[in-house]
Amino acid sequence: MERIITLTTDFGLRDPYQGAMKGAILSVNPGVRIVDITHLVRPGDVLEGAFVLLGASRYFPEKTIHVAVVDPGVGGERKPILVETRRFFYIGPDNGLLSPSVREDGIVRAFELTNRDFFRDEVAGTFHGRDIFGPVAASLGLGAEPGEMGQALEKILALDLPRTLPEAGGLRGEVVYIDTFGNLITNIRREEVSALDGAALEVTVRNAALTGIKKTYGMVEKGSPAALIGSTGYLEVAVNCGNAAEALGARVGDSVSVRPLK
Repeated sequence: MERIITLTTDFGLRDPYQGAMKGAILSVNPGVRIVDITHLVRPGDVLEGAFVLLGASRYFPEKTIHVAVVDPGVGGERKPILVETRRFFYIGPDNGLLSPSVREDGIVRAFELTNRDFFRDEVAGTFHGRDIFGPVAASLGLGAEPGEMGQALEKILALDLPRTLPEAGGLRGEVVYIDTFGNLITNIRREEVSALDGAALEVTVRNAALTGIKKTYGMVEKGSPAALIGSTGYLEVAVNCGNAAEALGARVGDSVSVRPLK
């Protein structure tokens, strides 16, 4: 099977960085297939990068190599790592970026990348995506063994999504991600909502109180907000044919409450 390398970064699209990393990968492994998850993670936002990676990486074929670089500590004390899970490989900085995804899939083993034979000849202190992570992923795609690439790690740095809290017979969470459409995606999981009576709930964010959990955006009039379980498996607040973040003046970190209707 043709190996796939995915890329999730905060490099943006204007600068040469994501192109340079792809060039470094293809210089080692010209036949590999590269798939962009995104390069538009907010600069330095490790939590957002972790959420995006978690939302996309699970849908790829087994043995896909996921490279993620949101790395404000590049060149510092944080380790460059490779994690093998039950189905995938993950490569990136040990700053929590990989941890929600590798925990979900189940860690088999992890390594600190120390073998410079797999790096580019010159390693810039500010660009490990191009000089370490990309070339390592390319070699892995050619069949190199993870154990050749560095020293075994007993654990990696954990990063958890914000936790929900019980509140007034319901629960309270927060907005953790705002997508391109302005949908407010929360940390409240489908299972947590299912444990309540979805038809008799009130979802509150900012000054908006929304009745019930809808199944689709179109179940409310155009321009109206609705609460629903989105494709991510988390509760989200959206505006039908509109932008919930703009309409409600909401931001990442805003509190979201789910309570039984009185």
